[in-house]
Amino acid sequence: QVQLVESWGGLVQAGGSLRLSCAASGTMFVINSVGWYRQGPGKQREVVAAINSGGTNYADSVKGRFTISRDGAKNTVYLQMNSLKPEDTAVYYCNIVSRGFGREYDFWGQGTQVTVSS
Repeated sequence: QVQLVESWGGLVQAGGSLRLSCAASGTMFVINSVGWYRQGPGKQREVVAAINSGGTNYADSVKGRFTISRDGAKNTVYLQMNSLKPEDTAVYYCNIVSRGFGREYDFWGQGTQVTVSS
């Protein structure tokens, strides 16, 4: 059974930084993509950053401030967030999409709260 566990969310002042991590365990077969999503108060879940075969992509709102990376040896995905703004306040979710035995699998973490105070 696959588990994704996000860590290191928290409360930070505007302009500050946080580094989220997502530790994955279990059999994931071939990983097609890894990414971070967020859902702010009263908003729909949106993609923040993702890595796939086509490269790395970021939401326009976080370009130049956020960096996604992965450590294959540790099965961990990171999201470095700099110059945080109050509008970055949200629950952040890790996502991994993999493929095996002819089907696609979509895994999600439980989410970690990020709150940015002004």
